[in-house]
Amino acid sequence: MRRNLSNAIAGALGQSARGAQPLHGGCVGEVYQVTLDDDTRIVAKVDDQGRLSCEGDMLRYLAAHSKLPVPAVLHSSAQLLLMEFVPGESHFNDTAQRHAAQLLAALHGVRAPAFGFETSTLIGGLHQPNPWNTSWLEFFREQRLLHMGGEALRAGRLPQRLYARLEKFAANIGRWLSEPEHPSLIHGDVWTTNVLAQNGRITGFIDPAIYYGHPEIELAFTTLFGTFGSAFFERYQELRPLKPGFFEERRDIYNLYPLLVHVRLFGGGYAASVDQTLSRFGY
Repeated sequence: MRRNLSNAIAGALGQSARGAQPLHGGCVGEVYQVTLDDDTRIVAKVDDQGRLSCEGDMLRYLAAHSKLPVPAVLHSSAQLLLMEFVPGESHFNDTAQRHAAQLLAALHGVRAPAFGFETSTLIGGLHQPNPWNTSWLEFFREQRLLHMGGEALRAGRLPQRLYARLEKFAANIGRWLSEPEHPSLIHGDVWTTNVLAQNGRITGFIDPAIYYGHPEIELAFTTLFGTFGSAFFERYQELRPLKPGFFEERRDIYNLYPLLVHVRLFGGGYAASVDQTLSRFGY
């Protein structure tokens, strides 16, 4: 294992590590499964760009303010995050999907007086601004669609003409979207590799991008890459029924945000998906 990682772990935890193996991780830093000298397994993330304090803070916030299962944070600094090892894989049978629905429905019951969060957070390693706002539509328009669209434009991955269409659409989202009953705490990045399950139970949610928003933006993202299916939504709607029109219209509108994140990160075909969604709604 990397000597500097071993030294950093020893300094943070007061015990040595005797082995490490790389894990597939998100967009922030390198991820390792580490075995300590007492055979305890932990997960270590290392980021030379110094973005890991935010992730540690988000995990601690979820642990303190919700019952969502997240790994315990053992140490958090800008360049090193040490967490409890959570067993499980990113494969979800119907039983696990129903359990995920219960957990997320409970999370979405955690309220705040406004939309946003006390600090900016990260999504896919990108800056995610969260200034408090009493209007969900304004927050979604300004801090999600136009912010990330602008970032993709400045990175040269979203054409100017497509951004102009996005601006026109964003100005009129009130035709399809409405204000929720209250701001809800959301994980913010629920897709396959950020959820772990074992024996039909969810063991952990990782790599959060938290803020208080509309639960539908969370639910929409679970469908974009096929994370959850009918078993999940049947159970979720037993607990928190969705208003008509989610699957027909609002899901695609809310998925513009993760698509724009992917445009900013990867470009390519994701811009075509944004184009298709805007065209579908007449823009």
